[in-house]
Amino acid sequence: MTHHNLLMKTNSGDQKDERCPICLDRFKNKKQLKCKDEFCEDCLRQAQDANGPICPVCRVVFGKIIGDQPDGRMSHQTLRTSLPGYSDCGTIVINYVIPSGIQTAKHPNPGQLYSGIHRTAYLPDNKEGNEVLQLLKRAFQQRLIFTVGTSRTTGLDNQVTWNDIPHKTSTSGGPDRFGYPDPEYLSRVKEELKAKGIE
Repeated sequence: MTHHNLLMKTNSGDQKDERCPICLDRFKNKKQLKCKDEFCEDCLRQAQDANGPICPVCRVVFGKIIGDQPDGRMSHQTLRTSLPGYSDCGTIVINYVIPSGIQTAKHPNPGQLYSGIHRTAYLPDNKEGNEVLQLLKRAFQQRLIFTVGTSRTTGLDNQVTWNDIPHKTSTSGGPDRFGYPDPEYLSRVKEELKAKGIE
């Protein structure tokens, strides 16, 4: 790298540091996030209103994301039977119940009815499975597990549907049937939860 290129790189780097990556103007009330990215306070507030507390540059979550999941209940129990791929432990059975109700302003059709659901999911009853269970409980409390929309299986609108956090809804059949064995599942679901700020 020549001295000229080095100088150019430094100058452009300095210039970038003085400008907000959202409005591209000089900072007004500079705010720095934990990830060290910096923004104008107003620009960051607008980005947060649009996309939640997620850094617009590096996508790190800097606050608590609250979803639009309707009210419902999450419970679990354990069984002695084991899941394929986890013969050394029992099974955690998670039950989700979301009753039917009326959509709010956060949903696609405010004021219209939505159809509720009862879903069951399975985890191995080992250390990692129990860790995932605790993370899923937090995700449920933050209203991130379900949403209201169009069902991928039936094509019907105004349904309570899964919201991008993968669940195993079958004890067998492998990944193609949303079941076990699937050795990558627990790490995959933890990555999805981490992307929503739950870790």
